[in-house]
Amino acid sequence: ESERGGEKIDLVLWSPDAKKFIEDALSPAQVQSVVLDEANHQATITVAPDQQSLAIGRGGQNVRLAAKLTGWKLDIVGGTGETLAEATEEGAVVIEKAPEVPAEAVAPEVMATKTPAVEPETATE
Repeated sequence: ESERGGEKIDLVLWSPDAKKFIEDALSPAQVQSVVLDEANHQATITVAPDQQSLAIGRGGQNVRLAAKLTGWKLDIVGGTGETLAEATEEGAVVIEKAPEVPAEAVAPEVMATKTPAVEPETATE
């Protein structure tokens, strides 16, 4: 993570291993598994219930950015196999609202990396 102009920026290292690259793109969410369908350039990512909102992001923003970064169609599924969100480079669809995770249930190092994607500009005179 880095800071530029007061805005925090997460850095993701490219990897030739598609599974690792997708996992890293969804960081800081912890991924349980990634199953690749190379013929369709699609990945199914399983996340635990307490990681769902972090992996998907508000309005699907996190998974959409990960899809755009990796170039793969990403499907986020829960532990029982239910599809929670789908994302391509063009956009994301949140199928089922991920449960909100209370702040005290999130590890401190994860809380330190949660930043708003866009900070409002403030006019100074």
